[in-house]
Amino acid sequence: MIRYALKCNKGHEFESWFKNSSAYDRQSARGLISCPVCGSTAVEKTIMAPALAGPADHNESIKPSSETPVAMLGERERALRAKLKELRDHITTNADYVGRKFPEQARSMHYGEIDHRSIYGEASTEEAQSLIEEGIEVHRLPRLPDDQN
Repeated sequence: MIRYALKCNKGHEFESWFKNSSAYDRQSARGLISCPVCGSTAVEKTIMAPALAGPADHNESIKPSSETPVAMLGERERALRAKLKELRDHITTNADYVGRKFPEQARSMHYGEIDHRSIYGEASTEEAQSLIEEGIEVHRLPRLPDDQN
């Protein structure tokens, strides 16, 4: 697995994991990588410093940070957060919950083995990545700060 720092054409920065560099190239060429903020598929890699691990007395500046990014939201961002919550609530209310069978169900629908319908459930990062690499359109449900409280 490889992690890339990415940036969309609107300046939003985010990170994503890929099986390898060619998986990124294939997904990018097919327009399958999108900005989680605005949905733009005009995404490119940015420079990313490697995460280095070392002895406990090593220089703090090269250790990976364990701090959580935080932000104060303005009116526009609060409205976007409300829309993300609305989207998630709509999906969880109107789609069928399939739990850990999500990857299997998504593949069966994609390949026409069962009727297509809206579903949601659980998948590991690797399972979701594999679905995307197969050309199966899946999306992570938005996680909001309230989910962790």
